Amino acid sequence: MPPPGKNTHVLVLGGYGLIGSAITKRLMDAGYSVTGLGRSASKGAALLPKAHWIGADISALTQAIDWEDHLSNIDVVINASGALQNGLKDRLVALQEDSIIALIQACESNNIKRFIQISAPDANLHSSTLFYRTKAAADEALKASQLDWTIFRPGLVISPHAYGGTSLIRQLAAMPIIQPIMMGKVPIQTIAIDDVAQAVCIALKNNITAIDVDLVEDGSQTLLELTLSVRKWLGFKPPKAVLNVPNWIGRSIAWCADVAGWLGWRAPLRSTALTVLTQGVTGSALPWQSMSNTHLKTLEQTLYGLPSTLQERIFARVMLLFPILILTLSGFWIVSGVIGTIQQTQAVETLNGVLPDRFAQAFVLLGSVADILIGIGLLIRPLTRKACWASIILSSAYLVASVWLTPHLWADPLGPMVKVFPAIALALMITALMEAR
Repeated sequence: MPPPGKNTHVLVLGGYGLIGSAITKRLMDAGYSVTGLGRSASKGAALLPKAHWIGADISALTQAIDWEDHLSNIDVVINASGALQNGLKDRLVALQEDSIIALIQACESNNIKRFIQISAPDANLHSSTLFYRTKAAADEALKASQLDWTIFRPGLVISPHAYGGTSLIRQLAAMPIIQPIMMGKVPIQTIAIDDVAQAVCIALKNNITAIDVDLVEDGSQTLLELTLSVRKWLGFKPPKAVLNVPNWIGRSIAWCADVAGWLGWRAPLRSTALTVLTQGVTGSALPWQSMSNTHLKTLEQTLYGLPSTLQERIFARVMLLFPILILTLSGFWIVSGVIGTIQQTQAVETLNGVLPDRFAQAFVLLGSVADILIGIGLLIRPLTRKACWASIILSSAYLVASVWLTPHLWADPLGPMVKVFPAIALALMITALMEAR
């Protein structure tokens, strides 16, 4: 392995993800030439402009030959990609198993010797979750290869950026007055994101290979203790009471989140996350700390080093309400469209004397269909932002048309036209909150 520097080229899979972005930054700071690979090269370039970027769907690269064009001039491969569960854009077997095994084979045939895999604690081939099984399959293929390999298994990663499990903890910690918790006694060991990135750099610099180690803090805390610690870190008042939520409620929420996953939403509390939580997130801190002569930060030390400002508190509160915002706006448009369809005759009557009956019926019917389509589009993650803008444009069109066609509605005591403005404001808010990373 060549020493770190511009002549050492590293490919980071999932390069702008939670873990991948931290690794990419740390490697560049250490003098490596880094190429990140993610679904969108433009998003990677916007977030980390000093790295080179490849835009590709990893789950589509399931044959060794598919990787050939992406491995030119690469010395080291680091896999920080992954997904929690199958969904609209995520196919776990293809993403975490087939593609990574194909990549390992491609590295062997292209004389790329160094491979670092970011896996998960307790990942094994007999796990009840597909997430763990696919991670384990790639781990075993890497161990059986001719490559110089290193496998790291981070615990619950704590980062300045809220995503996945840490986002869920922040949202729970933002609950007012009471602290709801489910499985509050399960043990959790955390790891600071910069400790993960540092471990990768140490392994590369010192050529530490053929190791499979956990990256976790020395001690552990229960899920309740973790949530209360994050609550305190965010600056929220201690809860008046702790509410232990029955498991069946959690399973119901997870089922709804699974359905949302097939609409493109990566909700943190899906059934896989729930299963992982029941087992706890634990590992052994000593092996890596001994061989690297480093100390991994405890949760208290990690939180002490993270910013806790107004923006963190606003994020926690708003993300707690975000599903309600989506469902409210979607319901508004779908119900509006359904009512317009069912009560088409009454709706047409409001246009009497303004438009001929044929045009009035077409106007009402097309408007109802448009309303329903916008409501459905809001629920589908890839279409949500477009549906928001469609709702804003259509609402504005309704307002303008009402001044000409039905000005009497503006004086209606129930204020049907005035109520359009909050719907526009809600759509603008959702649009602003739609960034995934």
